[in-house]
Amino acid sequence: MAEKKLEPVSEKRTAIYEVVRVLAQIVFHTIMPVRFHHRERLDRERPFIMIANHNHALDPVPMAMAVKHDQVVFLGKKELGSKPWIRKILTKLHCILVDRHNVDMEAMRACMKAIKMKKVLLIFPEGTRHHEGQMEHIEAGTALIAMRSKAPVIPIYFDQKLKPFRITNLYVGEEIPYDDLLERGINAETCEEMNERMREAFRNMIRNAEK
Repeated sequence: MAEKKLEPVSEKRTAIYEVVRVLAQIVFHTIMPVRFHHRERLDRERPFIMIANHNHALDPVPMAMAVKHDQVVFLGKKELGSKPWIRKILTKLHCILVDRHNVDMEAMRACMKAIKMKKVLLIFPEGTRHHEGQMEHIEAGTALIAMRSKAPVIPIYFDQKLKPFRITNLYVGEEIPYDDLLERGINAETCEEMNERMREAFRNMIRNAEK
């Protein structure tokens, strides 16, 4: 009998996801402390999309900790799941593995499923880890997912890479409006305008964080 295919989006949070959330409460209050700013902006009706800059492999974990009562489904590059056992663990952590360089319809369907099931979707728009702090390069699929889902988009900014015994500030921004773009239809032009709004949101958050 063929093994049942694991799905990253499920009705309930998996046991391993719950264990990681509990451990995160310890780790990110002690060893790798994270200070949240405007965390209350995440206390909202689901579904919604969080977009964040990406500095460290553990970045999704404090995000899952921040959204206390909901399942966070996050996107990761398919290369992370190169070994079957790692892929299995990532799937149980509700990670959608995506091909960053090609149109990945399976990943797109999984994202739409997460939104339809009223989950919280976490996307790193740069598609990989960067340490410059900026958000200038955004993968084309980010705007497409947001606009097709019509879900609220909330920007998240890590002011530095997670490191032991050093506080990392995590800023939660205001919702990015894009209803006017939807009225014009989903196309290359409106998707690029959406990307620019995301870039500008991060520019503003970086400027405010540096004050």
